[in-house]
Amino acid sequence: VQLVESGGGLVQGGGSLRLSCAASGSTFVIAAMGWYRQAPGQQRELVASITTGGGSTNYADSVKGRFTISRDKAKNTMYLQMNSLKPEDTAVYYCKAESRIRDYWGQGTQVTVSS
Repeated sequence: VQLVESGGGLVQGGGSLRLSCAASGSTFVIAAMGWYRQAPGQQRELVASITTGGGSTNYADSVKGRFTISRDKAKNTMYLQMNSLKPEDTAVYYCKAESRIRDYWGQGTQVTVSS
């Protein structure tokens, strides 16, 4: 499984961005997907996740009500709509896919929110 993120960039506080994660390869093994982020000097943390079966979602408390995770099965693509962005959302955002055997990670995309 290969994952490629896109959609990061520089945005002013209060603005919006939409991240995309395109999956290719043996995508049938993917059971769940998620977005993680890592700020400088910080540990990587879960932002949001979604199951590929029932589409159940989970969000970090810090992004609830502002971010929305979704998935387009036909396109094998996962999205993260980020609204009301804050400077503390600045980080490298990574896409992760989980299978029964292993996890797969994308290369990350930088999101910078100015104050």
